[in-house]
Amino acid sequence: MAEEKKQRDLSMRMRMGMRSFVVILWCLVQCCWFSDAILDPIDFLALQSIRKGLEDLPGSNFFASWDFTADPCNFAGVFCDSDKVVALNLGDPRADSPGLVGRIDSAIGKLSSLTEFTIVPGRVFGALPQSLFQLKNLRFLAISRNFINGALPANLGELRSLRTLDLSYNQLSGEIPRSIGTITELSNVILCHNRLTGSVPMFPFRSLNRLDLKHNNLTGPLSPDSLPPSLQYLSLSWNRLNGPVFRLLSRLDQLNYLDLSLNQFTGTIPTQIFSFPIVNLQLQRNFFTGPIQPVDQVAIPTVDLSYNRLSGPVSPMFSTVQNLYLNNNRFTGEVPNSLVDRLLAANIQTLYLQHNFLTRIAINPAAEIPLSSSLCLQYNCMVPPIQTPCPEKAGNQKTRPMEQCGEWRG
Repeated sequence: MAEEKKQRDLSMRMRMGMRSFVVILWCLVQCCWFSDAILDPIDFLALQSIRKGLEDLPGSNFFASWDFTADPCNFAGVFCDSDKVVALNLGDPRADSPGLVGRIDSAIGKLSSLTEFTIVPGRVFGALPQSLFQLKNLRFLAISRNFINGALPANLGELRSLRTLDLSYNQLSGEIPRSIGTITELSNVILCHNRLTGSVPMFPFRSLNRLDLKHNNLTGPLSPDSLPPSLQYLSLSWNRLNGPVFRLLSRLDQLNYLDLSLNQFTGTIPTQIFSFPIVNLQLQRNFFTGPIQPVDQVAIPTVDLSYNRLSGPVSPMFSTVQNLYLNNNRFTGEVPNSLVDRLLAANIQTLYLQHNFLTRIAINPAAEIPLSSSLCLQYNCMVPPIQTPCPEKAGNQKTRPMEQCGEWRG
């Protein structure tokens, strides 16, 4: 009897042990499955809220994969590291995609590990949620060519890790927050084609490579130390900025693109910028004055100094420029022979000298201008020895009235 009871107890313990083993095994399997496939609940709910705020425009099928009964880390545009969303790229990036419509939900601020957030061009509207600017790990923010409006928040500088900010081609208004200049790793700032007002903030850190603020309503001067010498791309055109930029430009010796056109800048242009590694120099339609005498041959392919108040002779150092716009200034004297020679050899594609006070150009009236080249000489203090087609804005008058040329000839 005792032996039978012992066997029953042993059998029961074995069954209980097996049951415990199965339970433990089941728990281990479940834990492993959850660790691989289940997103952090906060991120999961945030994605649901973001999805509710946005829709595909007709012709877009971006959200087709966003089925919340499946793993969100496999959704289009969602990238995870472990159980956290680290990148969110919303919309089909192909050029012909119509994009998305709707608003950005404030739940975006719940994605605490987010390092990259982009939305393709479309019809996303409304203000950027304040919570977006609490994402301490965000390095890349690009929402261009949509209908984002409102002002940039004053706490923009709290995005301490931000390297690229592209909110171009929207409807942003108000001033650019001063705090943007405190982001030490900021490399690219692209806020062009908005309705921003106020002055250009200080960017003291040498991490900045690209600054594009064109087509806004910015005003005021630029201080000599407002931009770092690390800048390679600077575009401030189509604003109402004013004052001298001589000292500022002299420091920016890494520039490969410079566009200050259609502003109200004054003073002289520093000679040294013509030796910078610039491929496109746009300084037209300002109030720059003084002579322009580069020290060496200018290697910049396109130089536009038109519609200013520049004076003195045209420098032969410009003969190596492919597209040279000096029209609508106060240049005097003879056109250098080196410019004529390179024009006739088709090395200069555009040479616009109209609306100055030039008195002579040594070119044979029978010379043929290459089909790939354009020359305009209208409205100077001479009769053009050769008739060439000019842009419509040059007008119909071939020469200046003599009364305007006396002092310049003298």
